[in-house]
Amino acid sequence: MENSDDKARERIARLKGERNAVILAHNYQRGEIQDIADFVGDSLELSQNAAKTDAEVIVFCGVHFMAETASILCPERIVLLPDKNAGCPMANMITAEELIRRKKHLPGAAVVCYVNSTAAVKAESDICCTSANAVKVIQRLDAQEILFVPDQYLGQYVSTQTDKKMLFWPGYCPTHMKILPNHITRLRQKHPQARVVVHPECRPDVIGLADDVLSTGGMCRYAGRKDVSQMIVGTETGIIHRLRKEHPGKEFIPASEKAVCPNMKLITLHKVLRSLEEMKPEVKVPEEIRLQAKIAVDRMLQAV
Repeated sequence: MENSDDKARERIARLKGERNAVILAHNYQRGEIQDIADFVGDSLELSQNAAKTDAEVIVFCGVHFMAETASILCPERIVLLPDKNAGCPMANMITAEELIRRKKHLPGAAVVCYVNSTAAVKAESDICCTSANAVKVIQRLDAQEILFVPDQYLGQYVSTQTDKKMLFWPGYCPTHMKILPNHITRLRQKHPQARVVVHPECRPDVIGLADDVLSTGGMCRYAGRKDVSQMIVGTETGIIHRLRKEHPGKEFIPASEKAVCPNMKLITLHKVLRSLEEMKPEVKVPEEIRLQAKIAVDRMLQAV
């Protein structure tokens, strides 16, 4: 007998065709959401993939700033976020108004903005970066003084790779903060052959225990290496679904079972279905903000 989830999948597939829609799922989404997506990846990668399609509707299964990024890059498309409450606590730790006030005290500093931020904050920044390209972006800037927003831990990690003076906004990811050094040391003892790979949003004492520090996309590529059979994964647990699906013969161990982003898990099959049925909630970045934010994103893409 067909269950409600199976019916939802069928209706989503039908509506996707009728609406000429593409479904994007971030690596941290529920497994069932990743399984119905056309693309699974990190936030910027997903928006870039959507821009290359002829889809008229983008269903972004992620959090609000990600849907905004899709709206920035694809202004002519309808961007839907299946749960309007799916926000990012770190992105909410800085506002455009706060950044404007801080910039007045640092007239010579370049503002480098992590993509995990609102469109309005991007619009007040000189250039964006991702966790994968942050080091390269900063190394290629002419400015010697950098104000890095909003993630202090990604900023601190980048500062170990450059001789530029860096100032950090006191933001952080609450989910990555749940991964503690004792989690890593305990799992290393239990799995001595495993590689420890953590996200640069992790706290410095966790980063110091890792074999490699990588973005989610970097982790997925790392998992494909022939010399990796066991991997302790220091990021949000949703990525484990993708890793196990793509590499069924390998073992992937979450650094902490508590590293779950509740906002990422708000999106369900039935919310995706309702979003396609009602064509809402829609995320649309105002044109003035969009154009300014796109300058910062374009500078990043040109730099790397």
